[in-house]
This record gives sequence, C-alpha cells and structure tokens, in this order.
Amino acid sequence: MAPIVNGLKPQYEDEVAIRIYNAETEAGAALAEEYGVQFVPTFVFVDSNGEVVNTLIGETTENTLKAELDKLE
Repeated sequence: MAPIVNGLKPQYEDEVAIRIYNAETEAGAALAEEYGVQFVPTFVFVDSNGEVVNTLIGETTENTLKAELDKLE
C-alpha cells in the first residue's frame, strides 16, 4: 500500500496532509491506540478540525483512497 499512498502525496500535497506511520514504532503505536487501530493497514481520515470523518481497514484501491481524500478538500 505504501507505493500507492506515496504516489498520491504529490497530487494532494497542497490540500491534504498525508502521513504514514509504522504501528511498530513508539509514535505509530501511540497513534494506533489513540485512533483505535487494530489492523494494518488502516486509513484514518481526519478533517481540518481534527475530527475523524472516515476509517478504512485493510488494503484498498487507489481510486477509493482518492475518493476519500477528495471528500477532505
């Protein structure tokens, strides 16, 4: 999934902050706990107010990720 997500970064860099965290690191584990992540990969979409607007669990398509990112714009 990382290549797909990294490929989307340039398309959205001016409008959406895309972050990738490894749940096996201290910072990643803390975020996983904060957002209730139990499975990898999990995509958490947070709006500009810090509110979670959607969560996708498991591998997904580039088009699905784009659709969710477009909702954040």
